[in-house]
Amino acid sequence: MNWSGRTVLVTGAEGFIGSTLVDLLVERGARVRAFVHYKPYGDKGNLRHRMDDVEMIAGDVRDPGRVMDAVAGCDTVFHLAALIGIPYSYDSPGAYVQTNVTGTENVAEACRRHAVRRLVHTSTSEVYGTAITAPIGEDHPLQPQSPYSASKIGADMMALSHWHAFELPVTVVRPFNTYGPRQSARAVIPTILAQLHSGAREIRLGSLAPTRDFTYVTDTARGFLALAECDRALGEVVNLGTGEEIAIGDLARRLIEASGRDGVDIVVDPARLRPSGSEVERLLSDNTRARDWAGWQPEMSLGEGLKRTSEWIADHLHLFAANRYQV
Repeated sequence: MNWSGRTVLVTGAEGFIGSTLVDLLVERGARVRAFVHYKPYGDKGNLRHRMDDVEMIAGDVRDPGRVMDAVAGCDTVFHLAALIGIPYSYDSPGAYVQTNVTGTENVAEACRRHAVRRLVHTSTSEVYGTAITAPIGEDHPLQPQSPYSASKIGADMMALSHWHAFELPVTVVRPFNTYGPRQSARAVIPTILAQLHSGAREIRLGSLAPTRDFTYVTDTARGFLALAECDRALGEVVNLGTGEEIAIGDLARRLIEASGRDGVDIVVDPARLRPSGSEVERLLSDNTRARDWAGWQPEMSLGEGLKRTSEWIADHLHLFAANRYQV
């Protein structure tokens, strides 16, 4: 698809994946509207460098009127806005329902009313819970092992209901664990690297046994664009993952190597452990649909991706409170 001149809305645009997607769209000539969460102090987060390149719209996806105005005149809408931290969802599950489920309903309804060409809705591999079969295909059972994952299951179903009930052209993109520059300290890779680059002699983590499928952020963003032009994916869910898994303990050792540190111990911190029934023990994607339907495949190797992420964290260490557990 030629994105040049197309008006595209990205919700959650100042976030980790959202800002990377904005960069890609701007580079390809799209007219980008960045829907960002309103902040009275005006901080634009990861979009500071794009102030002159995009139309910034401050608001909240829980506000249907504001969302309706933002969607007007758009060709494509990428919906990434969400509450995403798993630990905080134990403390405030209602906020996750309001933002993730009701917010998605507001976006889908606005897209329907304004007859957008395509809505690309963002899911998460957390909706699968611990793998019953692996690799995990899109028909794997959904298991709400945290309030966060339950809210995202609800959001996915809300988006898909608009395909079935109203023929809204929607695709649900289900990224596995995305990582890379700009990711917040709540995620495991920046948590480890911030500790390492702060000189810690011990890396404090939760459970070391779970496995995850890590995809570099530019690969994930390319997947969004590929699926936005894939008619086979209309009304469907599509995984974005590498099809390779690594245990958190092994990942920590790879990151110690990538950071150039020696003599660092890995310690399990009880404060970082999830409730026993909530820990997702294994995530490994089957990315056949993304490959066959949209011609997408990951390009960044884990080793190179970890190296680039380590370098970025070292250069932006002031953004991280390395010794404080960030939920």
